[in-house]
This record gives sequence, C-alpha cells and structure tokens, in this order.
Amino acid sequence: MNQGVDESVLIVGLGLIGGSIALGLARSRPILRLLAVDTEPQALAQAERDGVVSGSGSLSEMAPLADLIVLAVPPRTVAGLLPELEACCRPDAVITDVTSVKRHIVDAVNMQSTSFQRRFVPGHPIAGSERSGFAAASDNLFHGRKVILTPQLCTETRAVSRVNHFWRNLGAEILGMSVDHHDEVLAATSHLPHLLAFAVVETLLERKQSEDIFRYAAGGFADFSRLASSDARMWSDIFKTNASANLEILDAYTAELQKLRELILAGDDQALELKFAKAKRTRDRFVSQNFSSTQGIESEPDRVSFITEPGGSVNGTIRVPGDKSISHRSVIMGALAEGVTEVNGFLEGEDALNTVAAFREMGVTIVGPEAGRMRIYGVGKNGLQAPRKALYMGNSGTAMRLLAGLLAPQSFASELTGDESLSRRPMGRVADPLRQMGARITTDSDGSPPLVIQSARLHGINYSMPMASAQVKSCLLLAGLFADGETVVTEPAPTRDHTERMLQGFGYPLLIDPDTASVHINSAGRLRATNIDVPADISSAAFFLVAASITPGAELRLQHVGINPTRIGVINILKAMGASIELSDSRLVGGEPVADLQVRYAPLRGVTIQPDQIPLAIDEFPVLFVAAACAEGETLLRGAEELRVKESDRIEAMAIGLSSLGVAVETFADGIRIAGGSLGSGEVNSHGDHRIAMAFAVAGLRASGPIRILDCANVATSFPGFLRLATETGMRVSSIDG
Repeated sequence: MNQGVDESVLIVGLGLIGGSIALGLARSRPILRLLAVDTEPQALAQAERDGVVSGSGSLSEMAPLADLIVLAVPPRTVAGLLPELEACCRPDAVITDVTSVKRHIVDAVNMQSTSFQRRFVPGHPIAGSERSGFAAASDNLFHGRKVILTPQLCTETRAVSRVNHFWRNLGAEILGMSVDHHDEVLAATSHLPHLLAFAVVETLLERKQSEDIFRYAAGGFADFSRLASSDARMWSDIFKTNASANLEILDAYTAELQKLRELILAGDDQALELKFAKAKRTRDRFVSQNFSSTQGIESEPDRVSFITEPGGSVNGTIRVPGDKSISHRSVIMGALAEGVTEVNGFLEGEDALNTVAAFREMGVTIVGPEAGRMRIYGVGKNGLQAPRKALYMGNSGTAMRLLAGLLAPQSFASELTGDESLSRRPMGRVADPLRQMGARITTDSDGSPPLVIQSARLHGINYSMPMASAQVKSCLLLAGLFADGETVVTEPAPTRDHTERMLQGFGYPLLIDPDTASVHINSAGRLRATNIDVPADISSAAFFLVAASITPGAELRLQHVGINPTRIGVINILKAMGASIELSDSRLVGGEPVADLQVRYAPLRGVTIQPDQIPLAIDEFPVLFVAAACAEGETLLRGAEELRVKESDRIEAMAIGLSSLGVAVETFADGIRIAGGSLGSGEVNSHGDHRIAMAFAVAGLRASGPIRILDCANVATSFPGFLRLATETGMRVSSIDG
C-alpha cells in the first residue's frame, strides 16, 4: 500500500475478521483513514467510540471515499454486494474479500466489468475463532498467520501488490493458490473439521444419556468440539457455496471411517496402532513446522534409508522433474519483472520451494506451484520488501549464492540461512567479489553461512573468476542489475548459462562476448514478464541415463530433457565411455534447447575425463562414478576439487561407498581413480547428499546383493518422485524409516 497520509480503507463487515482488520490497521498504520459499513449498529458504534474507525455509513456513501475496500462478510453476501459496489466505488479502487470459498466469489466477480475484475483480488486469511462479532476482534489475530490470495490471470499486478502489502501490515504470511485448488484444500483442512465438530455435538445431543455425556465430558471433548461454537449462518453459507469440494472430501472421510469400523470389529489392534501412529507422526510434524516457537528454523530431519535389491530392469518412457537451476531462476526473474510471469514444469522440490518462500517473504505474490504450474505477480526491480525473518535456503547453494547477489544492493538488510549441510559450504567465493562491489556481507569465521547482508550501494567491477562457477557468475550478474556502472564477469571455462539466457528472455539487455568469455551488464534495463517452460532436468535424467547404460537389455526414453550446451557433460562423458545415447526432436523452448533422449544398454569402458567436461558435468559425477565402477578398465578424474565442497565431500563419500561395495578406488585432492569391476552388497552412507543417495540406488542394478543407503531424506530436495519413477522403469529400490 502506498504510504500517503490520505489513503483510506473501507471495511464492509465488522465481525471477528473485519473487526480484527480494523484494530490491526489502527495499531500498525495509524495514519490510515478507516471507514466501515455494517448492518449491526452496535458494532459500528463501538468501533467509532473506541476510535478505530473515523467514518461509517452505507456502502454507497463510504465506497467512493476508499482506496482499498475489504469485504468481510459471508460468501453469498459478497456476491450480492458486487453490482452495487462496482456502481459506487472509485474506478481505481482495489477490492478484496476474506471468504473461505473462492470459486463462488470469482464467478460473481467475473459477471462484472473487465475493469472491476482486474482490480478484485480474492483473499482468505487462515485465522479465526469460534467466537464472533466485533467484541471478539483482536489487533494481532493475523500476526504470523497465513493469508491465501487467489488472483486471476487478468488481475493487475498493482492490485495484487497492494493487497499483499495490506496483509503484510497486519503481520500475515502471504501464499498464493489457484481458485479451485484453494477450495479443495480448504474443504479438507477447514470445512471438514468444522462439519465433524457440528456432527459430533449433534450426535451426542441425540443420545439418551446426553445430559450425562455433556456433564462428564473431559477437556478433549471441549477441544474437539470448540469449532461447533462457530457462527452458524456463516458456516451454512460456506457449505452451500463449496458443496462440490465438501462432498468429495466428506465421501473420502466416510470411507476412512468405514475402514476404521472394520478394524475395530475385527479386533485388529496392530493395524489400528499403525494407523494411529502414522496420524500422530503427521500431526506432530505439521505442528512443528507451522506452529512451533522455532518456526522457520530447520527441524529434525526424517531418517530415511533406501534398500536396493539385485537385478531389476530399466525400460519405458518417462519425464523427470523440471530443471532445478532454471526453476530457481524463474522465480527470481519473475519476481523482478513487470507484469505476470507464468511458469510450466516448475520443480516442486524442497530447494526450489524454499526460493518461492523467500520471495513471498519479500512481498511477491506467487500462485502455486500446482502440478508444476506457477504464476508470479512481479513487483519490478525495485519492488522487493524487507524480509521480516531470515530467509531459509534449505540445502541449496545455488539459491543462497544467487540471492546473495540480488540482496546485496537492496535498500534493506537481510539474512540467508540453510540446513546443516549448506551451513558448512564456502560462501567466500561470492562474498569476496560482492565486497569488491561495495557490498556489506558477513559470514561465519570460516566463510560459511549464515550470510548477514546490510544495505549498500554497489558499483560495477571487472571480475575474472579464479575458477569456473555458474553460481558465482550468476550472483555477480544479479548484483550488476542494480550496481552503478558496468559489471563484467569473465570465466576461465564455460559454465551453465541459464542466467544469461533467462535475462535475455525477460528482455534485459546484456552483452555476451565469446572472444573474451565475458558477460557485461549494467543497471539501465528492465525485466518484462514472460512465460517459461522449464525443461526436464538433465541432472535428474543422468541417474536414468546411467541406469539404462549399465543394465543389460535396457531401453529407455527420456522426454523433454534440457540439453543446454553448458550442461551436457554427462552425455559427452557417457558417450566417450561407449554409451548408446541418441537425441531426437531437438528444439528450442523459451530460449533453452531440449530434446528426447533414447538410451540403450551398451558395455562401458573406463576413460580419462577431459578437463573441459568437468564444469559441464559437475553435479552428475556421483552417478558417473557408478558408471565407472561398472565399466571395463580404469576411469580417472582430476581437476574437480569443487566436488569436495558440494552438499558433501562427494569425492570422499563416493570413494568410501564404492570401496564398501568392493570397488577399488584411489582419491586425490582434486579427483578419483576408479577400477571398473563387480559391485558387491553392503551398507553405504549418503551423508544427507541427495545425489549420492540416488547414485547408489542406481548401483543396485548391478550389485550382487542388497545395498542399504543411509540418510536419504534429502532426495526430495532435488528429485521429488525419484522412487516412483525408478520403480516404474523396473528398478528394485524402496525406502524405509530409519
């Protein structure tokens, strides 16, 4: 919201939600002019008497005075008010609502003019109480609570940003969802619990001993039935307007009740205990992640192991998840762009979702991701807001290093944190050149996270990178978007160029000089929203490329894989080893080259990996080491010291794991020598490194016996659905707790 002293907000409905909005704004933004409309004279009188609102009256009287109008009344009431509201509100006024049903609201909005549709931002605060009315309102009801916005594609970014800032002023965390997904989720998480509370109270009321039941009911009954004290009219409205989604989840719950009845009837206490224990774990995790006093701080990770069985096959046609590097960058660029960016194929892994969460915390409205689709309402280069807490990057060095460059020139302070693994990784490689640009960044004494960044004005530099790193290059280019003068980054060897390609896709001017291997950028440009189709991640495809290459009889097709020339080292190295990989249907999608990959089993031979391939395959080496272990002869890698400072020391972790399976290895400070031969069975530790865990899962295809792979929970950070796809192709791998 603009900070002008003449800004006014109209709240229609001074019940619990509307009253709490009024009280919260009166406390956090006392310069606002607050207006109110309500059918209850007592609520209006109390709000005016308490000095919360400065004016009240009819909708036709108040709406023309408001910059922002908040409809805090039940769904059917909102729908009925819209024609009158459009007729009397200002043509530039932004309108939002607070109802827990969105399809009904959006359908009603879409019956109004296009101009009105563009200014209406559907919203829903996930906050409330069984109490109702203005007397129950609280000025901190929304602090730390989630608010879901469901803007349409046509909704103006100006309107979305304004409503986002409105809720930030009340201390809320803003999420984005599509309309129908919102209604499905809320039917399950909010509407169903209320329905059950109403039903349980009604059921007990109908029992003959109802008086005794209620007289002797314990605190558990009071806690569970609390929701039955909610406003009856409002909830009747909700169930009518969201009937389809509510009936679907009610049918699913009824079926689950029937299963429980059958278990009780059969006296199957073991099955009951397993169901209850699973529910307890799920609920405890939910509370820890969302309501704990340590919210936003890394919680104790799940302990997951993979078990592989010998044999298995690799056949079929699959599409692996979207490219993680491009997914990260799509969020960054879309947030800085002017307009609405639509993304398809987004990787819904934990790393990329942490990047989404970071930009939401900085005031960017992002709808989704839902099944790989996401919509970003850009705030422009200078529109980011100061984060109210540390930005948690999980396990992602890419996200931390790129955001360090973006945040260094901002007008606000920030802090970047990560999980235990990321907190050990070196950040001096980005902090040092950023400091040369004028950045004020502090790290731990050993140069590791957290990164604490103070506001600073940056100036361009001419920086020759001492080692090839796409993360360092991208970090400095993002800083160069804001720095005075020109920033020039020169790399000693080619690295992935997703940042340069995407900047050009968003219309940002930069100069790429192939003769000097340098990229030139300055702050004069603007990013304009575009659509992004994220190709399948070649780093994820690499596990299946190796799996098919080492498994007799294998034939696998991988669809829509990104084959950016700065990323195809894994293909080049495997082909040098004798792999049978064919590319077909090569094409450009959003500036990125993609193709389908057909891979068949072929006997592999050991090779000396060429230095120019190392930066092109830096993330794929764990599974390439497995290919080397299955090849005839010796494979040698030197000049890859960067592998020592990834999520784990990948040279050492892979060497220990392969040795435990009977493979002869020799390690160096910058590489490894692997003697191909047979793989045995045993136990290996992934050290929480997702790529090592998946590499040894692939090794199970050629092992003589089972392999137990410890500490695999982080696989979800880069490759959600890995086990499902592996099983689908014929691999014998499963997960167990512990």
